[in-house]
Amino acid sequence: MHFTIRNARLPHGESLVDIHIEGPVIAAVCPAGTRPGGSPDDIDACGNLVSPPFCDPHLHLDAVLSAGDPRHNRSGTLLEGIAIWGERKQRLTREVLIKNAREAVLWEFANGVQFIRTHADTTDPTLMTVEALLEVKDMMRDLVEIQVVAFPQDGVFTSADGELLLRRALDMGADVVGGIPHNELTREDGVADVELAFALAEQRGLLVDIHCDETGDEQSRFVEVMIKQALQTGLGERATASHTTAMHNYNNDYALKLIGLAARSGLNFITNPFDNSVLQNRTDGYPRRRGHTRVDALDAAGANVAIGHDSIMDPWYPMGTGSMLRAANLLLHTAHMSGADQIPRLYEMISHNSAKVMQVQDRYGIAEGRPANLLVLDATNVFEAIRLLPECLYVIRNGRIAMRTTPAVRQLDCNGVAKNINFKL
Repeated sequence: MHFTIRNARLPHGESLVDIHIEGPVIAAVCPAGTRPGGSPDDIDACGNLVSPPFCDPHLHLDAVLSAGDPRHNRSGTLLEGIAIWGERKQRLTREVLIKNAREAVLWEFANGVQFIRTHADTTDPTLMTVEALLEVKDMMRDLVEIQVVAFPQDGVFTSADGELLLRRALDMGADVVGGIPHNELTREDGVADVELAFALAEQRGLLVDIHCDETGDEQSRFVEVMIKQALQTGLGERATASHTTAMHNYNNDYALKLIGLAARSGLNFITNPFDNSVLQNRTDGYPRRRGHTRVDALDAAGANVAIGHDSIMDPWYPMGTGSMLRAANLLLHTAHMSGADQIPRLYEMISHNSAKVMQVQDRYGIAEGRPANLLVLDATNVFEAIRLLPECLYVIRNGRIAMRTTPAVRQLDCNGVAKNINFKL
């Protein structure tokens, strides 16, 4: 198949371009109107934004679409969510897990996501979640590239077989080594949790992604341990600290030192606006602090910061549609990222920055020779995409038009005179 996307506006471009696709790759990107000939499959973008696909580098596909099963989270807290998940996995079936995960992947794909990193709980002795999500990875590969994290949800050293199960999950084919040091019984065990993850990744040539300091406790300081390991092993750009919400509550002198070291180490950071905004600092009373990491300061220092969706209708977060644009829009508000120069950074956090987290940047982006994975959005630029939360008019995967959407037309009837409403104005 070959076709051209005409009159496209790129995320960082002023002039319109034509993007020619031959088979599964981008054959050429040239000024609009300079591409001769035509194909019946050509797309006229009409000046709309054409973008690389979005990435969701932090998702829990083993828990999606399970809100209310076996019960609802009445307190809305992280701890009650963990307790509910513990109850659910006693009765969870492989069939339900796969069904829900596939549905959530389709939701994300319809919202323009083509790269997903999902965490799979390794603390169930059957490792059913790991096996099932590896199967989902294979099932959905034509639409979405999925990485599976071996994630010890309850901690590695909180049970006698925690480390063995983690190693078995990696043997089964997990792509990334996970951890959760703040859930361990002691500070010393938390340090060992981080050190084990880096050692396993180094031995096996894998990536690292650790749930780190996901708490409001200003004494939870395991990100400094990750930074030390990143510097000592050289795995910096292949390692990710997810959440790091305790950083929000650190004293400013310590945080400033930490952020400088983080940027030097190359360590990636993922913030999860949906979950972090509702789960963290719930016990503060008033005034209530914002429950996420220091996104603006990390980004300004040069650290690679990405945005994850984290939960979709599960015990921790009862909402969600799989939209990374909606996650970026929320972070604009809760992280004070509404400055004119900051808004484009939010778009980077759901695209190129997340691709860097997942280490897929060599096959990502709009350039000659790259895989033809693209979105045509119903918006004219990055600012409008985050403001309007538009539909994906086209989702193109490996040079194939995999989805088309016709946006709804809103019509207002004023005294018998119908008028279409354009919210893009």
